[in-house]
Amino acid sequence: MTKMSGTLQSRQVIAARKRKGYGTRGAPLARGKKGGWASDEPRIQARRLFAEAWGTFLLVLVACAVAMQSKTDPQHVSAAAAAVAPGMIVMVVIYVAGGVSGAHINPAVTLGFALRRNFPWRRVPGYILVQLLGAILAATLLRALFGQACQYGATTLGPGISPGAGLILEIVLTTGLVNTILATASGGRNIGPNAAIAVGGYIALAGLWAGPLTGASMNPARSLAPALVCGDSSLMWIYIVGPILGAAIAVIFEWILKGPPTQEGTKTAQGRRDN
Repeated sequence: MTKMSGTLQSRQVIAARKRKGYGTRGAPLARGKKGGWASDEPRIQARRLFAEAWGTFLLVLVACAVAMQSKTDPQHVSAAAAAVAPGMIVMVVIYVAGGVSGAHINPAVTLGFALRRNFPWRRVPGYILVQLLGAILAATLLRALFGQACQYGATTLGPGISPGAGLILEIVLTTGLVNTILATASGGRNIGPNAAIAVGGYIALAGLWAGPLTGASMNPARSLAPALVCGDSSLMWIYIVGPILGAAIAVIFEWILKGPPTQEGTKTAQGRRDN
């Protein structure tokens, strides 16, 4: 009798977990038929991809334009403004697109979420492709508006900074950024003021101290697009390898700090459409 009672209770627990969106072992259930956060429905996926392209476009447009103006017109746009502006636009994009796509707007963030097992690998190529597309469109617009002056929006190494030092700095900077994003996402806080402030604030602070050293890119799309469209791409490997390695290290740090991935982190990474 006790055994039957225990079996019945176990079934009730499993049923309750399924109603709340969990599988029998704690994994979040897909909600494709309802168009939820795990849906692969084409309409939902198209919205995700558009949100990533638009968000990355805005980020690169603002970051490059402000950097360009700080160098061509420093009396009106200071270096500090150029450092803070990318963080501010990222805050805006999190509010606008976080609930649709997760507001990655950065290939390193997408890879970080995938390595953390919060984001399905099958969606990674599409996300990175549209992020690069949005970034290139932004750089192309700046080139059309300002001509060769758009080259000043590219991320470059500061005076006396060797490629090796630049690589290490980008690894460290991106580790901090992706760790901040994963940490806020794991508690379901990436949609709202906590993550917008934390992530945007980190980018602004990184720009203030590391902007003169490497440009504080932390984002392959942000660096690659203006380099291809406007400037010199000879050192782009630093801004691709550095953020990728930094994202991988951040995932390790997040495992050390918080253990296995959470359902909240998975919802956040994919866009919390079931809220």
